[in-house]
Amino acid sequence: VVAYGTSDPGPPRPEQAEAFRALVPALKGRPYLLYLSRIHPKKACDLLLDAFAEVYGPRDDMDLVMAGPAADDYLAALKAQAVRLGIAGRIHWPGMLQGDAKWGAFHGCEAFVLPSHQENFGIVVAEAMACGRPTLISDKVNIYREVVSSGGGLAEPDDRPGIARLLTRFAALSPQERRQMGEHARAGFLKSFEVGQAAEDLNAACRDAIAGR
Repeated sequence: VVAYGTSDPGPPRPEQAEAFRALVPALKGRPYLLYLSRIHPKKACDLLLDAFAEVYGPRDDMDLVMAGPAADDYLAALKAQAVRLGIAGRIHWPGMLQGDAKWGAFHGCEAFVLPSHQENFGIVVAEAMACGRPTLISDKVNIYREVVSSGGGLAEPDDRPGIARLLTRFAALSPQERRQMGEHARAGFLKSFEVGQAAEDLNAACRDAIAGR
């Protein structure tokens, strides 16, 4: 078994931030956590809203961007949940992000969060790491061991207490610790998930197989 990989998006560019911010004008420059994936029950979106309300509701120092395509009925249910929790004004729903807007969202976030109930790999996790962002995931994302061992992120179980603990642990980090986590995430990406490295890992596995090892 060898790792999958993704291309290095390179450093942030002003037009990326502009493209993203144009889609979320209500964000108004506030710091935010980024969820970027299909909005689906499998991804524990409802538990993420619960945990965000628990951890950041009283603090009022963080917003949450929920980016991705969604079925109309599920999206409506999540928005109604945010209203009940009293956090609707701090949750942003820009839909599916592509191109500059996608990379602007990654580069600008305080951390990337994906609390899925199951992920074979989670390419968005590698993309967040490539952008040097702290990565907060459940232990059902199958690359969570690599993320944690790199020092570039945190992992907890995919239930409400686990996701709340994930956000609580991140909220407790100092600005310097968050910067260091982002730097470790970037290094972890280059070591394990950059597409050239992934190709070399596959080549090595093939060479071993050919050699009869």
